[in-house]
Parts: sequence; structure tokens; C-alpha cells
Amino acid sequence: MVIVVAFLLMLVTVPALVAFAVSVVVVMPLSLLVFGNLRRRVAVGMAERAAVRKARREELMAQLRGERATDAG
Repeated sequence: MVIVVAFLLMLVTVPALVAFAVSVVVVMPLSLLVFGNLRRRVAVGMAERAAVRKARREELMAQLRGERATDAG
């Protein structure tokens, strides 16, 4: 997105360095709108994965303390 916006600015005779600087500033908030759904899905997936890891860790710690019997034994 940065390259596209910078290219559009350069078409209207904005210097390349200025075009890239402006495009970074413009694209940052724009990406929150464009990729908002993807960002939310990733955040939900990471939270689910963290919950699974926490449950596994707690189960392992309980097994090490001898609070639960293992499936094999």
C-alpha cells in the first residue's frame, strides 16, 4: 500500500522521498480500516492459542505435582 500511495503522489510531481514519507503516514491509519477484519481474526486466534497453551501448561504442572493420573497409567 505504501508503494501504491507513493507512486500516486509521484505522478503528481511530488519528490520521491517526500512521497514515501507522506505515504507511510497516510497508509498507517488506512491499513487499520482496510485490514481491520484480518487483524481481529488474528487477535482472536492468538488468544485461543494462548488459552490452549495455558491449559496444557496447567495440566502438566498438575501432573508433575501428582494431582492427576496420566492417561497411560
